[in-house]
Amino acid sequence: MDTALGLLALLVALVALGVAVAGRRTTGGRGRADTSGLPEDPRALRQEVAALKAEAAQAMRHVAVVRYDAFTDTGGQLSWSMALLDDSGSGVVLTSIQGRNDSRSYAKNVAAWTSETQLSPEEDDAISNARP
Repeated sequence: MDTALGLLALLVALVALGVAVAGRRTTGGRGRADTSGLPEDPRALRQEVAALKAEAAQAMRHVAVVRYDAFTDTGGQLSWSMALLDDSGSGVVLTSIQGRNDSRSYAKNVAAWTSETQLSPEEDDAISNARP
């Protein structure tokens, strides 16, 4: 089973390498993007940049993971809380708590860097670490 997974991973890596090499050939090896669809006048370019900035502000690009031992009888820091937030601090905190016999997962909404749902100290840490 492990051998089959290893061969599959190798095959995927080789295909990805082939796609990357083919893409490099089509751009002349310089990695230049096609700019034919961009407006040429400065005002339109400013509007395009402003639209891209607004879109990027809504992307979940502030990410942090806090690993910990949720219980005293477990080790290895298998429990974790992860914050996925945008520029305004909106997004989600995901938590997975690992016990000896079971595992539980939680998702809590976050807005303006806080949550209406009570957060654990680890979830608070994840939000704090994700904040720029």
